Parts: sequence; C-alpha cells; structure tokens
Amino acid sequence: MSESELDRRHKERTRKHKEVVDAKIAKATIDKGLLLVLTGNGKGKSSSAFGMVARTLGYGRKAAIFQFIKGAKLVGERAFFDAHPDVRWEKCGEGFTWDTQDRQADIANARAGWEKAKEALADPDVHLVVLDELTYPVNYGYLSLDDIMPAIAARPPMQHVVITGRAAHERIVEAADTVSAIRDVKHAFRSGVRAQEGIDW
Repeated sequence: MSESELDRRHKERTRKHKEVVDAKIAKATIDKGLLLVLTGNGKGKSSSAFGMVARTLGYGRKAAIFQFIKGAKLVGERAFFDAHPDVRWEKCGEGFTWDTQDRQADIANARAGWEKAKEALADPDVHLVVLDELTYPVNYGYLSLDDIMPAIAARPPMQHVVITGRAAHERIVEAADTVSAIRDVKHAFRSGVRAQEGIDW
C-alpha cells in the first residue's frame, strides 16, 4: 500500500474518531464538584492526587491535603507544596500501623485529622480536598463512614474531593463520580530495590 493511501485512510479514520469524540463532548453539559477515588494495589494513587493539586494551583485555586497513616515522614510532595500559600497540608497520622504499633494513638490522630478535614470540606474557597490514604482508617474502623459520607455530600457544590488508598469501601466507590483501580503489575521493591527519593517518597 502506498504512503498516500495510508495517509488517506489515516485521515478518514481520525476524522470519524473526531466526530465520535466531539459528539460525546457536546453531550457533557454538567458542571459539578467531583468525588474521585484512586484505589487498588498499584503504585501511584497519591502521586495522581498530588498531580491534581498542581493543576488546581496552576489555575490560581486553593487545595487542602490531609495525609492519613503515612504522615510521619517528610515526603517530596510536602516539601514542595508546604511552601505554597494556597495549599493547606495536614498530617493526620504518625506513620504506618506496623511502625506506630499504637492503635489508640492511631485512632486519635485519624479522628483529629478528620475534624480538620471537615473544616476544608465546608469551605467554598477550597477548590480541591485530598483525603490521602483515607481508606485505611475507614477499613480499620478508626473513622466512621456515617460521619465521612455526609460531610463529603454536603460540601460546596463546585468543590472536588480525591480519596486515595487500597481497598476503597463500596460505599465510597458507589458515591464517587470517577473511580480508578490502579493495578500492581510489577514493583522494584519485590526485587530488593529500596524506595527511591523523589520517586517513592
């Protein structure tokens, strides 16, 4: 087949594709604050959420981040975003449960963090609220969905919320507008490679 024929077919195929995409875009007329859930065993859930924080800041809007469970260690994202005047970053835990080994302290930290998160969820000036690793205190019974879900539902109409963490509860998934389940295919750690600064934390 000649190059000109390949080019002709390519143009026709992409023209038809554009018609389909444009029709779908034309049908999407609703503006609303989204609840996004990033779950699954794969790497990159929090990183994706922090990418949305960067987008929010790029449009001159405010973001609030509440980091449950793994809040003990200074991570690269916090080192970067903490200095930004339009970001509120709250540590809502003292580290992974296998490190803290103190259930009551973990519960107290999670509940204190959630009280702060509720403030942001009620603030119409906050464009994006990230509830990083929220699935863990929910699944461990530290926080109640009967408290969490009404606060999320009652947030300002154009406020977006991102929840990250493995094994998102079905009530969170059902309430969400967008859910991404990130699959673990391969991870360097299982080959004995240590977590890398700037990549893993």
